[in-house]
Amino acid sequence: MLTSSGHLTYCTNIHAGESWPDHFRAIRDNFPVIKRNCSPDTPMGMGLRLSNEASEYLMAEAPLQEFREWLTQNGLYVFTMNGFPYGGFHRTRVKEQVHAPDWTTPERRSYTLRLFDILQQLLPQGMEGGVSTSPLGYRHLYNTPESAAAARRQATLHIIEVAQELSAIAYRTGKVLHLDIEPEPDGMMETGQEFIDWFEQDLLVMGRPFLAGNLSIDESQSEQILRDHIRLCYDVCHFAIGFEPHEQIITRCSEKGIRIGKIQISAALKASAKTAIAKEAVKEAFRAYDEPVYLHQVVARTGDGRLLRYPDMSFAIADFDQPGIEQWRAHFHVPVFLEDFGVLQSTQSEISEVLALQNQRKFTSHLEIETYTWEILPEPLKLPMQESITRELNWVIEELKKTDSKR
Repeated sequence: MLTSSGHLTYCTNIHAGESWPDHFRAIRDNFPVIKRNCSPDTPMGMGLRLSNEASEYLMAEAPLQEFREWLTQNGLYVFTMNGFPYGGFHRTRVKEQVHAPDWTTPERRSYTLRLFDILQQLLPQGMEGGVSTSPLGYRHLYNTPESAAAARRQATLHIIEVAQELSAIAYRTGKVLHLDIEPEPDGMMETGQEFIDWFEQDLLVMGRPFLAGNLSIDESQSEQILRDHIRLCYDVCHFAIGFEPHEQIITRCSEKGIRIGKIQISAALKASAKTAIAKEAVKEAFRAYDEPVYLHQVVARTGDGRLLRYPDMSFAIADFDQPGIEQWRAHFHVPVFLEDFGVLQSTQSEISEVLALQNQRKFTSHLEIETYTWEILPEPLKLPMQESITRELNWVIEELKKTDSKR
């Protein structure tokens, strides 16, 4: 739905179904109900997630036309897509495979271009469209400086090739599409500053001469193509886990002419403890969220400000007696409308901070709620899906009104 702060939706990666028929069935069962609850009288946008399998199926003329007609009939439109998970994302072990195949491979490039082909056919005229994606790949797959540098170069080249195609789409159709790269813990880019460094030191350095040569344009025009079509996906959960200063990162991007394509509105788990008794209670509370499907990276902060990074919840739990740690934050997307989980809390207040900055600066027009963990939440938190998503959307709407009224 269009708010004063941009187009607001939720990501359909919360719905199971890797094939298009299965996923479309879940969308049909849920999205119209949620629209009636949250946006009964105005069109509502969709954050569409397609697996590689579903994207191949939907490229056929008949299924895409059927979907387009269904969107129109129900007052819906697609403006953003989630292209991070390539394969299975529910009811199977995902963990680090969420990055696979990564941006070093032609499969990731082809999948992403296919998503953009679908998006340009669904996107309403006069609206920008974005696809969020993996931050190049999983850091721990490249364990030497040489392998990491080679992977970074190859991944960057594939992203430049995508930017070239997005420039061609803009020329043909007038539609501006952007690839929104999503830093996350243990990605090849896991912080806002790492994204900025990659953008300036890799993407622009490699991309300017590449596009100038391929398109017979000068390097300033090449740079503009990269700035228009390659952007940052600001996942609040991911940045909160790393204790990142939101205003500083958003300001730095603005100063450097780096655009933010989408805010993914999501909350992480956190807890603070200083005494041995309190730490034991926190450790036991975290155990309830240590599950086998997704990666739940943890960043712990010591009293003197050092950050300790763990690749999954089990590693953090095993090291919970590490001296000096006073706060833990875990990559587990929890409902954004809740802040208190008993012994644990969420980083909900950081969502409020980012939404307030969005209201002040309007640095993007895409806002997408992304709580995909409903099936694996502890039982007391498992509420009916439609009710939960409605509560999330209404909480964000009220938060936007609250921060807008303070301007």
